[in-house]
Formats: sequence, structure tokens, C-alpha cells
Amino acid sequence: MVTLDKIRSDMKERFMIDKELHMVDVRADTIDEALSDAAVQLDTKISNLQYEVVERGSDGFLSIGKKPWHLKIYQDPNTIKTVVKKASDGLIIDDDEAESAAIKNQDGLYYVRRFNTDILLKVILPVGDGTPVDLKEVIEDVKRQDTIDFDESLIKKLVKQGTNNEYTVIGQYKHIQGVDALVGVDVTKDEMKGYIVVSAPGMSGADASFDSIKRSMLQQGIVEQCIQEDKILEFVDNPVYDVPFLVAEAIHPVDGKDAYLSYNFETDPKKLKAKISDSGNINYKELNQIQNVIAGQPLATKIPAERGKGGKTLFGRYLEAKNGKDIQIQLGANVKFDKDGVTVVAEIDGEVMLINGKIAVEPVKYLDAVNVKTGDVKFVGTVIIKGAVEEGYKVEATNIEVNGIVDKSYLEATGNIVLAQGVFGKGEGHIKAGKSLWAKFINDTTVEVEENVIVSDSIVNSNITAMKNIIVRGKKAQIIGGHLLATEEICAKKIGSPGGGTETILEVGIDPRAKNRLIELQKKQSDHTKEYDNIELDVQTLEQQKKLRKKLPLDKEEKLSQLKQRMNEISNELDEMTAEIETIQAHLRELKAVGKVKVENIVYAGVKVYVRDVLDEVKMDAKGVTFYYDKSFSKRGAYEPPSAIIEDPDGYTTN
Repeated sequence: MVTLDKIRSDMKERFMIDKELHMVDVRADTIDEALSDAAVQLDTKISNLQYEVVERGSDGFLSIGKKPWHLKIYQDPNTIKTVVKKASDGLIIDDDEAESAAIKNQDGLYYVRRFNTDILLKVILPVGDGTPVDLKEVIEDVKRQDTIDFDESLIKKLVKQGTNNEYTVIGQYKHIQGVDALVGVDVTKDEMKGYIVVSAPGMSGADASFDSIKRSMLQQGIVEQCIQEDKILEFVDNPVYDVPFLVAEAIHPVDGKDAYLSYNFETDPKKLKAKISDSGNINYKELNQIQNVIAGQPLATKIPAERGKGGKTLFGRYLEAKNGKDIQIQLGANVKFDKDGVTVVAEIDGEVMLINGKIAVEPVKYLDAVNVKTGDVKFVGTVIIKGAVEEGYKVEATNIEVNGIVDKSYLEATGNIVLAQGVFGKGEGHIKAGKSLWAKFINDTTVEVEENVIVSDSIVNSNITAMKNIIVRGKKAQIIGGHLLATEEICAKKIGSPGGGTETILEVGIDPRAKNRLIELQKKQSDHTKEYDNIELDVQTLEQQKKLRKKLPLDKEEKLSQLKQRMNEISNELDEMTAEIETIQAHLRELKAVGKVKVENIVYAGVKVYVRDVLDEVKMDAKGVTFYYDKSFSKRGAYEPPSAIIEDPDGYTTN
């Protein structure tokens, strides 16, 4: 029973919604334009708007007498209600959130329509906490003066189960054809949009059905491809009478895209970013400012121009589309097209970049210095550094040339390294070269090269390994302190220091890498032997206890098993190490390189010279001497000039 209090409550709620209801007066050439304008003014979506036609518009004749549409447009009260409720709960939502909430909780809907002589029902079930369709309301809508009969049990079933978004016949009514809804079709002059204008049916008249609307449009010559069936279905469910309703649109032409290059690298250097750790910290030494590529690597692909897709007006008139334009690609240095004619690939290793719109690969990277601005440098070509390499940074490249001082850092090249000044390693600097190293001086640094080390001033307190020669030449040309190993020759003017205060060890006639490996294996062999002996004592103790007690506790039994297993592992490892040691020793004995140490001026007392593992310790200063190997002995002879003729690298001299 509806009470007065209930009416008052409903009216109050309606008043609050109406109070929030904003309405705008809009005049525009079309309804769509008016709705778009109102959506901006009301700050909402077009789908949330409803409107009333104040005055219908007209295109006139040849634009004479043209009259705009005059509409009163306001927001759907249901959407306002949702927003108001959310706001009262302390939440702020936008239209997308309101729409999402409406979808999660949606009331059930039903539609009763009369087509031909049939009464039809469509039921949409509620979603979430939405309210189900009221059976009584459906029955009331079906019962009408012109209703002949209906199936109430079927209606109950459909209200409960839904109709799967389709209309189902539930009864018949007395049909009077003369008061049917009338469907008019209106097409814009440019044949791009089609509207229906439907008059409301009278009592006992049929509603406008999907089939009748579509048939009317086809009869007017509108091609089926342009008919928007979803719009017709929308109208059938929620008809808007005596107002144009858009149900057809032309197929618009789509212009083809122009050809373009799809790059496989970052073309804007400003977008290259430093490496970020898993914890979100930026590693400022890994700034990733160089994009390395190798020969044959794809750098970009030409995407061909697309053909345009023609359109069609509502009456089938062809609408032409533009085809995309081709482009001519100009290539920079050291790149080429692959066999397919569309892929740009690198011809050499280097840095890929875009120079004046052209893709190029540069084999040389020029840097003012290596510091916080550059971070660590990793490059597959040659790096030329005008200034210094500051402490703590790495430079890895094919070839490296540094014109400034190299501080405590790490340099590694697969080719040559050229230091116009030198390096202060401070005991932690490290240099590796796949070929040779040139420098003015080397201080407190570890050096490993596959060919030669050529120094013009001095080597001080450094550990240097060269697979060929170590040659110090120039005005000072001295070696003071450190451990130097070379397969062929070590040459200098002065070696050691007066008084022998700094230990200087030179080794020649050996394979430095094999020698280092031999030393490593021998130490490991000694450690394993000690471990084996200690475990063997523990095993003997446990076995003696087992012999006396006839049985060991479970934990000691497990320990005995583990110790025996470890003894077997060590025994196998010792066998492998012994075999490798014997192989290395045989290799060192069979070396063809005799090895010599050549001192042009003076070698000071205290210097230790190993020639093929034979020690010659200098007891007294000697001048102009060559240390060499003969018949298992280390001997001394007159000074000999260096045997190797080593050219200076391009652009660098030792003067």
C-alpha cells in the first residue's frame, strides 16, 4: 500500500536529484553536434544525456531557409543519482567509474512490444545487486483494452529466466493497421548519414519493428552495408518518436599510410637512460649512452606504403581514398640494404646513430673524458679519449686511445691500447689487451696483453704479463719493482733500483699464462692434499671407534660416510690436477722461445732474473748485459739490441 509518507519520501528524493540536474539550451545544425556541445558544457558523456526537442531543424532548399535544431539537453537522472550517492559516501568518481559501477549493479529491464498481431516480451535479467523485473508491472503492461489473450505462465518463466536479449511472443492483440507507427527515412545531402523519423502508434497500432525499419531503409535505396543494425535494435527497445534517429552511416574512405622506416634503435639520444637496479636505484656508471651494433645487424626496416580503402555512401556511391606515398631512404656511412631491399643492416661494428636523417654506423667513438658524465664506456669499435679516465670507471672497446692520464680504472680492448701519457693504477688499476699496449709510463698497475708492452719512460711496481715482449725505450727507459713476465724478451736501459730497496722480478722464456696456471694448480694441489690428510685422520679415528664398539651412533655413521665420499672427490680432483700440471710442465720444457733480458745501461743488485725457470739473482750492479739460457743454465753476455722491430701505432710516438 502506498502511504502519504512514502510519496513524500519519493518526492524529496526526486527533488534532490532535480536540484542537481543541469540543463542547457543548445542550437546546432544537427542533433549530434548539439549533444557534443552539451557534453562539454555539462562535463559528462553523450551517453549520459537526454534531450527534448524545442524546435526541429531543417536543411532548407539549397541552404536557403536553413534552420538549426533547438534542444533542451540534460543529464540522465539515474547517472546523477549514482554520482550523488558516491559523493555522500566520501568518494569522488568520474564518468568511467560511474559507468563501471552501473554495470556491476544493474536493475532488470523489460520491454513489451506489439508487432503485427503478436504481443512480444523482452526481459534483461538484473546484474549484481540490481532489482529484478516486477512480474505485476509486466502483466499490467500486457493487459490492455485491445489484448485478446496472453500466456501468464510463459511470462512468469521469462521474467525469471530472461529472453536472451530477444523478443518472445507471449500473446495476441486486436491489430488495427491504420494506426501503426509510421517509419520515415531521411538521408543527408552528402549521403553520409541516414535517420529514421518514427511517429508513435495509436491504440491497437503496431510498434515499429526491426524488420519494418530495415525494410523501409532498403526501399529507399540505402545499401545494407551502411545500415547500423545495433542502432535499429536500440530504437526498437527505446523508441524516440517524431525525432530523427541515426541508424545508418556511410563507409568512410581510409587513406593509405605513407611508407616509413621502423627503427630498431633509439633515434633520440636524449631518451637513452641509465640502468636502473631491481631496487629502483640508478647506476650512474651505466648510463647506456652508446648503442653498439655488429656487422650484419638489422638497424631499421622500411614499411611500404599502404593502398587506401575506398568508401561508400548510403546509396552505394564510391568514395575514393588516397594511396600512401613512397619514400626514398638515404643511407649514411657503413650501412646498406639487405638482400630483401627493405632492411637496413650495419656493414661494420660500431655505434649506430641518426645523422641528418640518415642511419650511420660510426667505428670510432670520441670522448672528452671518461667520468661521471659518460659513465662506464662499452663500445665495439675504437674509443679515442681526449682527456683523462677518472678513478673507478671502465672502458671496454676494440681499440682504446687515451691522451690524458689514466687513473685507477679498468681498461680492456680486444685489439690495441694506446696511452699517450700513462697510468697511475694505485695498486688496483687493471689493463687487458688482445694485442699490444703502448704507454709513456705504468705505475702500480696489473697488465695482461697477448702481444707486446711498449713503454717510453718507466714501469714502476707493476705486475705485467706479455705473451711476446716487454720493451722499455726512451730517455729513462727504466723498470723499478714489480713482477714482469714475457715469453720472448724484456728490454730496458735500467732495471731495479740502487740499494735494491724494491723487489724486481723478471721472467722470460716461458708461457706466462701457462706459468700462472701452473702456480694456481700447484697451490690448489697443496691445499687439497692437506684437506685429504686431515679427512683421512678423521676417518681412521671413526673406524677405530666402530671396531671397538661394533657400532657407531647414527650421526657419526653419517659423518663417516660423508668423509669417505669427500675423500673420493678429492682423490679424483688431485688426479685431474696432477695430469694438467704434468701437461703444462711438458709444454714449458718444450718452448722454442729461449727468452732474454737485455739491459742497455745498468741492472742493479737485488734484481731476480728467471730464464726458463732458472734463477740468476744479481749480486752486484752490472752494465750492458744480456741474460740468456744455455744448456740448462742462465748465462750473461754483452748487451744486444731488442730483436723485435715494433712499429708505433698510427698517430702516436714515444718521443
